[in-house]
Amino acid sequence: MRLYKAFATVGGLTMISRMLGFIRDILIAFVLGTGFVADAFFVAFRFPNLFRRLFGEGAFNAAFVPLFAKKLEGESQSAARQFSNQVASVLIVALLVTTALAEITMPWLIYLIAPGFSENPEKLDLAIILTRITFPYLACMSLVALLSGMLNALDKFAAAAAVPVLLNIILIAVMGTAITLGFENSPAAGHLLSWGVAAAGFAQLFLLIYCVLKEGYGISLQRPRLTPDVKRFLSLSVPGIIAGGITQINIMIGTIIASQAASAVSYLYYADRLYQLPLGIVGIAIGVVLLPELSRKLRANDMVAVNNAQNRSLEFSALLTLPAAVALFVAAEPIIEVLFERGAFGPEATKNTAAALQAFAIGLPSFVLIKVFSPGFFAREDTKTPMYFASFAMLLNIVLSLLLFSSYQHVGIAAATTIAGWANAILLGVTLYRRGIYSVDQSLAQKLPLILVSSAMMGVSLYGANLLLDPYFDEAQNIFTRFLALAALVTCGLLTYALSAQITGAARLKDIRNGMRKTSGQKDKEKQ
Repeated sequence: MRLYKAFATVGGLTMISRMLGFIRDILIAFVLGTGFVADAFFVAFRFPNLFRRLFGEGAFNAAFVPLFAKKLEGESQSAARQFSNQVASVLIVALLVTTALAEITMPWLIYLIAPGFSENPEKLDLAIILTRITFPYLACMSLVALLSGMLNALDKFAAAAAVPVLLNIILIAVMGTAITLGFENSPAAGHLLSWGVAAAGFAQLFLLIYCVLKEGYGISLQRPRLTPDVKRFLSLSVPGIIAGGITQINIMIGTIIASQAASAVSYLYYADRLYQLPLGIVGIAIGVVLLPELSRKLRANDMVAVNNAQNRSLEFSALLTLPAAVALFVAAEPIIEVLFERGAFGPEATKNTAAALQAFAIGLPSFVLIKVFSPGFFAREDTKTPMYFASFAMLLNIVLSLLLFSSYQHVGIAAATTIAGWANAILLGVTLYRRGIYSVDQSLAQKLPLILVSSAMMGVSLYGANLLLDPYFDEAQNIFTRFLALAALVTCGLLTYALSAQITGAARLKDIRNGMRKTSGQKDKEKQ
């Protein structure tokens, strides 16, 4: 299926980006640890990075892609180009005004997003300065989202999926510079990192401008006007961004509450980075690819193909997400110990971050399900229903975070995010079913229990392997030994899952080969 090839393209490039992101975060942990400079930088980075995830990882597409695709296939390339120019002109003016206002009012914004910093004037002042430096990244990412939406609607997924790699490459280089200059655990390192974030935003924007020009869809700016098409886009975009980015909004809320406890922001950041790897590879790939696929099938009125695309997306996500969730829960501590515990990041930070990661891991399947179910609404230009569910989940997250924070600190915030994620996913899935626009087919009904069994078998093997390898994770061991032990643990999990999936029938090699042959056959027919 073309769908699986697109998943592989976006997921593969996202995996490269996230792996580079791990290298970046290992260096950040070494240089900044979990002190006040780290807290200040993570708030400065979290705010614009929230918008990157909101816009760049599928939420912006919820409004733009169906409308752009409708113009492209229902009218003409000229009409699609005109629509994108209209949206770009309005967006650029809005971003310039927003950026200017934010830079002026930054002290009040920091009080809003990190109220706990007011108790530490040095941390507060540093967060204000660093956020002012990083804020233009927000504007760049909004424009990158527009250009990515155009490319995705044209079935050009690679370039948009590759741009985050630039951010990680630049920040890795910046951290290398900080280490060379001896800036460990100092405000100077925070400044250097923040300028790196701003530079990466412009680098990503210029790369996508080139890619869009290459496809013959350059942006021609004009006087901003609220045309009927732009009004329709705006009416869909606000609820679409809220609905598609609810996981990130909940994490931002968690950051606000966590700012009241020392190092809590940092613990949540490092845990978030780990569970974002499978979420990025699977969930974001599905969210980006499935929407244009469903939009095309709906315009062709092929409801069987629509339901099949949703079922195969759910099957694909379960096959990869469920074992990832089990692995992150069972092996949270050794993973964090090996990746981050060095320099300013000590054993206490490992223990606290691992507890947050375990809470996030339980919610990982729900975060991916949101990405699977939401396109079923967005493709029908219904962004309000997911927004209502997302708003309910956000309120639930706030209430639970406040209730749990006093007793469980940052772990309570992670648990609240997980519970809210499951509530949102269940509401989306049940509503699709009740409206008669989604039903579980026989293949998915058979595969899901088998995937669960295979994941459980892998979890048992990981637990046993972790007990055997535990002496090799000790901080007294050299870095090579610890990484080798982690590699052995990961390999054990992968092999056990692959074997158990083959035995249970959750995913047999024969079926995968047959699927690849079928895909090749379909490609040959399309070429003829």
